[in-house]
Amino acid sequence: MSLLDLISQRKSVRNYLEKHIPDEDLRTILEAGRLAPSWMNVQSWKFILVKSQETKDLLSELSIGQQQVKNADALIVCIADTNAWEDAKITNIQNPALNPALQCEKGLLIRTMEQVIYPISYMMLTANSLGISSCIIGAFGSEITGILPEVSAKAKDILGLKDGQIISTIITLGYDANPTETIKQRKSFDEIVSLEKLGNKF
Repeated sequence: MSLLDLISQRKSVRNYLEKHIPDEDLRTILEAGRLAPSWMNVQSWKFILVKSQETKDLLSELSIGQQQVKNADALIVCIADTNAWEDAKITNIQNPALNPALQCEKGLLIRTMEQVIYPISYMMLTANSLGISSCIIGAFGSEITGILPEVSAKAKDILGLKDGQIISTIITLGYDANPTETIKQRKSFDEIVSLEKLGNKF
């Protein structure tokens, strides 16, 4: 299967079989995330693999009760680590365009969260290549949104997060309980792609 076919076939799955994912496959998925590209090579991410039902239940509560978080075989909690910019090779750079730590707090947060997008995509596609389904969880409480502050604080404590380390995304993983072919709903090529200037067809 080509990479484009793999991308085309990947879909969000919310209902999972009660079947465990081998640790070897979980390691492969996480390794794909580790190897993802990172501008300035800052790698401002951490991944926490969650298997315990107690923690999954808490993260489901944090995720406004989304059941796929509770019922997935495993979760990958993706952490945006703003502290990564304190690395010596970065702190010596005095250009704010290259060192977001010199920007405002909002700029630092945006640049850090942006980096975590890359390994998330790599991990989900790798999971798909192994026959493991996934779903991106973006709706959850955090100190950024101010939603469910008490649950957010408890989750940060249980996950061992430090100041400056923020939950960016939760990836649910499991085997699809209802495998069916679906047509991916996406905007047309011409709506997305332009040549030289927005609106010019390629």
